[in-house]
Amino acid sequence: MTRSVAEAARAVLDAADPPAKIKAARAAARDWRLGRLDHRFDVTMPDRPARPDRPELLPPNRMPKRGKGGSERGRVALIHALAHIEFAAIDLAFDALGRFGGRFPRGFADDWMRVGADEAMHFALLDRRLKQLGSHYGALPAHDGLWDAAAATAHDPLARMAVVPMVLEARGLDITPSTIEKFLAVGDAATAKILTRILTDEIAHVRAGTRWFESGCAQQNINPEATWQQLVRTYFRGLIKPPFNDSARDSAGLTRGYYQALAVP
Repeated sequence: MTRSVAEAARAVLDAADPPAKIKAARAAARDWRLGRLDHRFDVTMPDRPARPDRPELLPPNRMPKRGKGGSERGRVALIHALAHIEFAAIDLAFDALGRFGGRFPRGFADDWMRVGADEAMHFALLDRRLKQLGSHYGALPAHDGLWDAAAATAHDPLARMAVVPMVLEARGLDITPSTIEKFLAVGDAATAKILTRILTDEIAHVRAGTRWFESGCAQQNINPEATWQQLVRTYFRGLIKPPFNDSARDSAGLTRGYYQALAVP
């Protein structure tokens, strides 16, 4: 029997080592694109994805300070933190696909396969940059807060879309431009180029989340903006805070009507 979409997604989540996870993500996206996967959801997703022995995962409040961003040590720490976000994002994309894909049309699988492949590429670029700077992924501790958001929304596709792409990834749209400027200010054009690519791709990722959130709301005949605000209040522990990259958010379909009412002063 042909492998299913759910089996391919589960294979990504079950891969612990970064090279194996990247390989599984690329294989899943390629096989889907070439018509080698059945649109079946016959395998459950794990409660937690497999993780490598390193990095050590700490609670966010126990994470060491990264130091000054202008120093090489500070830059390496920041790149490592960004690489960890992208590594977790691989699992977030394939978990959303495998867990919720059966509730949506095939286009949902198209989008989240593409997102998962992008996240794998982003991680690979940042990991290679770490190695160029004499470090590697796993050399520093990291936190697992992104997966906490996935666990909290594992029962509800609208909650998952609301919190992960439309809050967490949207925050990346807000802060990445200033992060790019910091790397350029210290002459690190190589890292800035990687982050510029990531920023462009992440607009498309937020757009995918917003599109499927609105599709789900339309199926239930409920107001998207009011529903998003209710779900964020329920499932997101952080703050919706400025500054906002309004133009990038608008490009992703995440208009001010969603987030302005929840923004802290």
